[in-house]
Amino acid sequence: MSRKYSVIGSFEFAINGIKDAFKNEPNFKIHSMAAIVALFLAFALSFSAIETVILILTILFVLILELINTTLEKITDLVSPEIQPKAKVAKDVSAAAVFLGSVGAFIIGLILYLPKIILLFS
Repeated sequence: MSRKYSVIGSFEFAINGIKDAFKNEPNFKIHSMAAIVALFLAFALSFSAIETVILILTILFVLILELINTTLEKITDLVSPEIQPKAKVAKDVSAAAVFLGSVGAFIIGLILYLPKIILLFS
């Protein structure tokens, strides 16, 4: 039996996924809260349009990596409920992607925020 999916239904699935990640995944919640703080500070520091776009893309990149990592972990747990070396490697590599994305976001954050903060205190 096939189901008919609408565009609205697809959006609903996506929003449910974000809600679930925010509710059940501590790291997604941490990244989301950090994103809100970063956006508030960007507004307070009068980021330019291009700086704001860079910030938003960086935030989305990390959140997307976190969602992909969560998906891979859930699928791995479903397929391999018992601990197996290959399943562990898959989870570790997925977590490494989030880590590298977060390090990159931190570096981009330094590049965007430091000059403005230094100027503010000069």
